[in-house]
Amino acid sequence: MARHDETQEGPPVEAANDLQRTQELMSSVRSAAVLLALLLVVDWGTGRLALCRTALWVALAGLLFAVLCPARVTAGEGWLSSRRLLRERRLRTDALVSVRCLEGISQRLLLRDAFGGRVELDPEILVTNPQLWNRLDEGARKSAADGMLLCGGTALQLISQRVDRETARAVFKASGLE
Repeated sequence: MARHDETQEGPPVEAANDLQRTQELMSSVRSAAVLLALLLVVDWGTGRLALCRTALWVALAGLLFAVLCPARVTAGEGWLSSRRLLRERRLRTDALVSVRCLEGISQRLLLRDAFGGRVELDPEILVTNPQLWNRLDEGARKSAADGMLLCGGTALQLISQRVDRETARAVFKASGLE
């Protein structure tokens, strides 16, 4: 997906996308399909397969898919968006005011901009997709230079170190030095 920035002369600016989303999406579809198949086979084997129960199992498999479906994370020059099944959240990375790491079952990164934009994402997406990280980092550096980024420098620095570590590991692995 390309986006042309009217404020600059020259070629269109490419947006960076999460490269592993397709694999995660297929995994979500497979999990929902396996659950549906197992429930239908059990019902068929016990002789209790009926239209209303089949509809219930389809709804349950659909719910599992909705829960497991990964967000589509995209970043461009000065913006970052996260799109789920029903909504898209977008923010200006060059107007970031806060970056927080949320702990829990899985670590989440909560980004907020000066205009009320809010995006929550898995930091692993940034670690495994250096292009996304570079877009976010460019905007965050501009925001910090403008004095807008009030909290979150430490969280960004930790992610930067993880990205550098993973990039170095990938280079060593590709060159056979691992």
